[in-house]
Amino acid sequence: MQPAHFEIPRLSTLARHALPNVVESTLIPLVIFMVTLRVLGVWGALAGGLVWSYGALLRRVVTGRRVPGILLLGSVTLTARTAIALATGSVFVYFLQPTLGTVLVATAFLVSVPIGRPLAQRLANDFCPIPPHVLANEHVRRFFLRISLLWAFTQLANATVTIWLLVSQSVGTFVVAKTVVSAALTTSAIAVSTVWFKRSMTRHGILVGRPVTVAAG
Repeated sequence: MQPAHFEIPRLSTLARHALPNVVESTLIPLVIFMVTLRVLGVWGALAGGLVWSYGALLRRVVTGRRVPGILLLGSVTLTARTAIALATGSVFVYFLQPTLGTVLVATAFLVSVPIGRPLAQRLANDFCPIPPHVLANEHVRRFFLRISLLWAFTQLANATVTIWLLVSQSVGTFVVAKTVVSAALTTSAIAVSTVWFKRSMTRHGILVGRPVTVAAG
């Protein structure tokens, strides 16, 4: 059996691997939404984002490429938001839609734990390719199950605070506060996940460090 050793790539390598996924599943849909919002209105913007999202999924399926977890989550969230918008048309519900998407994502994280397919593992692989023999290690699998629970409760906390802001603050305050709270919670979860991963994998001898080169004196 191949030893379960793994070395975290450099930050530049991680960025190069993650950037295309972030652009495809986050930045491009945002640009499409803003442009179509000005040209076609809110319904055209919602439809444009949905068409792009499912087009990206279909393109990967047809070409046999792996579907990134972040793209899959984005498509599910966007579907929920579009369906609710079509059913109501309410301004309140429109601002509530991202929060309902957050609840849906939290549910996905929770459901992935008992079925033994932690969603955190799929997302981590989008940003940092992990060898299959490392993912098969029992300590690694247990870690991603726990991290999936962490992200589930982080998303639920985000949704709870957002709903409170929506019903208690003005629209302007809500938009600013929601952005700050979401960024703070997400950044904190990423930091905790990273530190936890390094300490846990190092403790079990799975994570190896880079050799330090000492110049000869």
